[in-house]
Amino acid sequence: MRDIAATAGVSQSTVSRVLSGVPTKVRIGAETRERVIEASRRLGYRPNPLARGLRGAATNLIGVVVRDFSDPFYAGAVETLVGQAMSHGYNVVLGHVHGKLDAAASLTSVLETRHIDAMILLGDMGSHPQLLADLRDSRAPVVALWQGTSPLEFPTVDADDRAGIRTGLEHLISLGHRRIAFVNAELPNDYRVRETAYVDFMRERFGSVPLGYLERTANTLAGGDAALRRLLELPEPPTAVATSTDLVAIGVLHAAHSLGATVPDRLSVVGFDDILIVSHTVPALTTLRMPIAEIVSHAVTQAVTLARDPEATREPHLDVFEPELILRDSTAPPA
Repeated sequence: MRDIAATAGVSQSTVSRVLSGVPTKVRIGAETRERVIEASRRLGYRPNPLARGLRGAATNLIGVVVRDFSDPFYAGAVETLVGQAMSHGYNVVLGHVHGKLDAAASLTSVLETRHIDAMILLGDMGSHPQLLADLRDSRAPVVALWQGTSPLEFPTVDADDRAGIRTGLEHLISLGHRRIAFVNAELPNDYRVRETAYVDFMRERFGSVPLGYLERTANTLAGGDAALRRLLELPEPPTAVATSTDLVAIGVLHAAHSLGATVPDRLSVVGFDDILIVSHTVPALTTLRMPIAEIVSHAVTQAVTLARDPEATREPHLDVFEPELILRDSTAPPA
């Protein structure tokens, strides 16, 4: 900063005030500010977030803890989150807890040493109680997304899964389907809200779920493939299948093709999430679009607000966004 001050012809304190971005009582003229910024660019100045953290200043870092990097859904969410954080002037430090109970317990302290300004959780952390306990005492504010079975302990943003499932089923009924099966992807901590929504809907409309029409399987392509094969072996197989994730739905499409159950002529399929690949499956998948951009943007804004305003409330609350039905080529009236 001494070099920048000398180049710009200003005091070092002026350089500090300009580059910190913190409002000050001393007004700095636009021309002076521009000279400082230009000099910093020319000299290749880069602020050191760890050094800033050691003296108690904001580091402009957001810690993000991801439940499962291998899930395509979270890959898209992380990409969106990084973009949103950068739009607020923040960079992201990523942590991963999938299947690592011991690592999860120490993850908070690792992120704390990076002097993050806020933390965002992506996914159900219910199987990591020590992580959640550490976060309750974190100096940095915490915002959670898609908390699943995790207790509501932080400001949280989620989708209305029940409404999404009902919208997909209403679409199938409007096409004339009555024999509608459901393939539920088994998620961590037995999160089955989407399955329960299907069961409740079928009982309301038809009195019960037909025997064998509810399949539980791994949240994988192979899981969806195997589930549909079992469904098509039933004495009265379904004419439509709704799934709890797009990943399973793609497996269903693969099995249908292999077995000659043409989609959508003989079988209609509805997914959930609208991950990137489903607009390119054959046929393209009708699905419920998870409003990732809206959810992530809302969560990042909350995290930044809490980081910048110590007086802002950190009380737990839930903000919910409703999924949108995206009509593509995998649904049609029953033959």
